Amino acid sequence: MYKRILCTLDGSELAEQAIPHAEAICRAFQGELILLRVVEPPIMPLLPEFAGAELNILPELHKQAREYIDRWVQELAAQGCRVTGEVEEGLPAATITEYAREHDIDLIVMATHGRSGLSRWAFGSVADRVLRSAGRPVLLIRAERKD
Repeated sequence: MYKRILCTLDGSELAEQAIPHAEAICRAFQGELILLRVVEPPIMPLLPEFAGAELNILPELHKQAREYIDRWVQELAAQGCRVTGEVEEGLPAATITEYAREHDIDLIVMATHGRSGLSRWAFGSVADRVLRSAGRPVLLIRAERKD
């Protein structure tokens, strides 16, 4: 049923709380786990001194994202999980749903960051947008802050 499971990560400990759930589903269905990190192009101020700065920082963001994903792939592979990692560039929700469609993903697993009120209005909810537009099952894990 769930042969291709996509687990989205953003580099935060909150997002990583989805990994054990995705791994368990992957093992139960003898599937393949794909870890995805989306690099969002930075929005730089419209001041002349910042012109082109986003072009200089983007390769470093990709490098950091790839290293992060590779660490998780190695850890999960060492535990016997069939896992690969991907890094894509774009707006997170749109990139996740597009990736899922293009790669025949059966299930998307992601953590919610638990924003509410003003911060949710200001920042939006990637999980909510993915849930509404994915066109396939989405498992949302309520991440708990460890204070």
